[in-house]
Amino acid sequence: MSKRKVLSEIDNAIEANSLQPKPKRARISFRLELPKRRYRAGKVLVCGSGDVGQLGLGEDIIERKRLSPVESIVHAVDICAGGMHSLVLTKSGRIYSFGCNDEGALGRITTEKGSESVPGLVVLPGKALTISAGDSHSACLLEDGRVFAWGSFRNSHGNMGLTIDGNKRLPFNLLEGFVCVSIASGVDHLVILTNKGKVYTVGCAEHGQLGRISEHSVSGEGRRGKRDLLQPNQVVIKKAKPFETIWASSYCTFLRESVTHDIWAMGLNNYSQLGFDNNVERVLLPFQTDLKQIRQISGGDHHTLFLGNNFSCFVTGRPEYGRLGLGDVNEVSSELTKIPKIPSKVVRIECGTCCSYAIDENGKLYSWGLGSNHQLGVGDGEDALEPVWVNSKATLKQRVLLADAGGQHSIFLVEVNPRQSNKKAAITKLKSIKI
Repeated sequence: MSKRKVLSEIDNAIEANSLQPKPKRARISFRLELPKRRYRAGKVLVCGSGDVGQLGLGEDIIERKRLSPVESIVHAVDICAGGMHSLVLTKSGRIYSFGCNDEGALGRITTEKGSESVPGLVVLPGKALTISAGDSHSACLLEDGRVFAWGSFRNSHGNMGLTIDGNKRLPFNLLEGFVCVSIASGVDHLVILTNKGKVYTVGCAEHGQLGRISEHSVSGEGRRGKRDLLQPNQVVIKKAKPFETIWASSYCTFLRESVTHDIWAMGLNNYSQLGFDNNVERVLLPFQTDLKQIRQISGGDHHTLFLGNNFSCFVTGRPEYGRLGLGDVNEVSSELTKIPKIPSKVVRIECGTCCSYAIDENGKLYSWGLGSNHQLGVGDGEDALEPVWVNSKATLKQRVLLADAGGQHSIFLVEVNPRQSNKKAAITKLKSIKI
């Protein structure tokens, strides 16, 4: 075959190939994985006021000035403090609740006298991976991606119910047909993240915390308005990438994008709780912040803690009672301010209504803020204007793993030696056997 003929056939082949329709590239679907089950178990400690059983120590114990163990729960891996109730998640995926059950926040029947003041099992259709709690509601994420909730939300007019049908005293599947990977509770709102990076909110919208309700609809007046609030709906931000992380403080919501790691915020900002000062008391629709390199956010009613990727702790908000941890200051911290009096790297932060907690890399617990209800765990009932090391016998030579606080009580998870944990479990089981 001549050289000219060979080149001609090659040209024909190239032309024919160029006329063929090019195969479409497969669209890469964004998908988040369910969180891994926690296996780092510990013992549950509580302090503060227990006047409605939120300490889980029985109806006769209404106060603990220092950290005290809840002996009846073993192998705990997660804890949550609601307004006046508490939740504990165990290694086996079971949830125990105790405290005020007036609006169904415990998710179980407590007609027997005193049963709300001791840990009781919440019956669920599967094993739980994570838990969250607000003032009068509770929620959990099951290992199959379903979200169950119970209790109720409230607004300035009173009880809103959990759904359009009212309160739910037993666990209710809140977002059917979706696979969810994360939940976060504010005082009266719940934020849900699906495996496709979409965010859904439900509950009270008066401060803008739902991020999807207009000014004239935040009160939820009328049946239609209430339906918009109490039916989970998506927070739509057209130019945002899929989200990977959600946080909720008392009256605020924070969302972090998966690709850019940009953080969006909405909710109450009368003391710069959202991390910026824009002279707007509440942000109704998601606002793109300048927050960068943030690994965790937690907030109380009027202040917010930010944990940076460099393990430093920052704060914004109202100064009263020392909740900022900045010493004797009287001015609002309108921009992120580093808390200087924590000697080591911080790995975990949490907030109560008017108090704050930090856990360092060595497992030491620090607390500051309002101390009148003994939530700080240091025993003196005084406010702490700067972080104070909680040096307790209950945590001696043991690492604190988690901390959380409600309206007047606090709950902690402390790592224990596996042998000690197994021994306590055996003793608890023997005590439960009736001879």
